[in-house]
Amino acid sequence: MVEWVGYLASILVAISITINGGIYFRILNMIGSACFFTYGLLIQGWPIVLINVYAIGINVFYIVRMYLAKRRKISQNPIAVSENSDNLLD
Repeated sequence: MVEWVGYLASILVAISITINGGIYFRILNMIGSACFFTYGLLIQGWPIVLINVYAIGINVFYIVRMYLAKRRKISQNPIAVSENSDNLLD
């Protein structure tokens, strides 16, 4: 059973590196790293645990950075809405 966690982690990380960057890469890579983290705990492989804590942290950093950049871009480019627009609530 423990080996399957390692296999799953390997497959997820392998798939993630075939994705051309972006948010999907980061999320899939983070899930793979979380599986490797779990695998490392199960086999008491502390180097595996440590490197994957680092990888998860890096992925979280870039996901938050992408989210904030997108949010900043949206707030800097508000959509002009006239008072007669159908998009306004009554």
